[in-house]
Amino acid sequence: MTEQLAFNVDGEYLVETVETVAPEAPDFVHKAWRKAKQDKIREFKKKQELPYNEKLERQAEIAWSYYERLQEMKLGAHVSVGGLDSITLYVWLLSIGIDVPAISVTGIEDVTIQRVHKALGITKIAPYKSKIQVLREFGFPVISKKIAGRIDMLQNATPENATVRHAIITGECGAQGHFAKNSRMQLPKKWLTRFGGWDPDEGQPYKHPDFKVSKDCCYWVKEKPCDDWAKEHNSKPYLGLMAVEGGQREEALVDHGCNYFGASTIRSCPFAPFLRDDILRLAQEMDAWYHEHLEIFEQKYHEQPYGHYPDGTPKPYKPVDSIIPLIYGEIKYHEDGTRYTTKAQRTGCSMCGFGIHLEKRPHRFDRLRQTNPKEWEFLMYRCCTDSNGQPYGWGKVLDYIGVKWEDIPPEQMTIEEWMEGIS
Repeated sequence: MTEQLAFNVDGEYLVETVETVAPEAPDFVHKAWRKAKQDKIREFKKKQELPYNEKLERQAEIAWSYYERLQEMKLGAHVSVGGLDSITLYVWLLSIGIDVPAISVTGIEDVTIQRVHKALGITKIAPYKSKIQVLREFGFPVISKKIAGRIDMLQNATPENATVRHAIITGECGAQGHFAKNSRMQLPKKWLTRFGGWDPDEGQPYKHPDFKVSKDCCYWVKEKPCDDWAKEHNSKPYLGLMAVEGGQREEALVDHGCNYFGASTIRSCPFAPFLRDDILRLAQEMDAWYHEHLEIFEQKYHEQPYGHYPDGTPKPYKPVDSIIPLIYGEIKYHEDGTRYTTKAQRTGCSMCGFGIHLEKRPHRFDRLRQTNPKEWEFLMYRCCTDSNGQPYGWGKVLDYIGVKWEDIPPEQMTIEEWMEGIS
């Protein structure tokens, strides 16, 4: 065990304790450590390759073991709900007998997701800052949470983070990183040339934009409100994360497993070994289960403030046609039989730009233009003001990272789809 420069699962910089060996250790120790790491990855991949029904049965046992362990610890459990994966998780937990609260900062989600949240009786949590406050105070969430965190650090230089900033620009780590060269701390070249120019001490011919970048959007809008709710209710979360999503999430799930009981973090990710086809198949099954058990969700709906009129009388319960929100489109099949969604693959806050550079058009901002043209116009052109008092927005940011947005792509929603989305 040693300390090294790293980023946690949320992309935040920290010096953390990890399972590794000192550079001066004998070669056979390094080989043994690498083999143990590789064995852990292979073992996890075996779990991903299990037949669907066997995998589902195994993960149900894992979900129950987490719930029972929390009871022994005198802790509650809840589901943190956002898009399709966690919607499916919540209904699936109910279907196997685990009835725990579901919470969400639902107002940041697409309107079709909000409609499903309401039909499931999910508890609404208020954000601590509005989306626009976050953009103006901290900056734009762009590229990825991990990369945005590094850019944020370059923008906000202090003597204390000098070693880390040097590693981000050059890949050269100091004593805490055992003087490693070419470390993964370095920004990818594509982004280094655009965002590496804030630090004049490095003497590199890199550029930097005149807008701020930040990873803190999720913290203020979603993470801290939900974390504080969990503390208030002495509760620990079920999360809909999957290792197949890659990156820091994959590393954390492979290293720590589905159920994790750490010194500062306790969480369960029953879907960790699921593949995309698994989650879409389960979503279809849970949609059917929802319609077979509407009385459960009607009761949960009426337990919420939004399930009543101002005078306290209950509103009529209106089931959704499907728990698969319209923003995802339909679930269809590739030639090999695996499932896919015809529209959005992932969703999130309407102002989030993480991963936008990887999306084909129509991308998330194109769809926002169709479903909420007023919000699109505000976010694209005038949600922020520069030092000269000139308005600007996401359009300027997308131009800088090379993502097209102002022209209208050929593929559009039908008017029927749009009307269904806002009804």
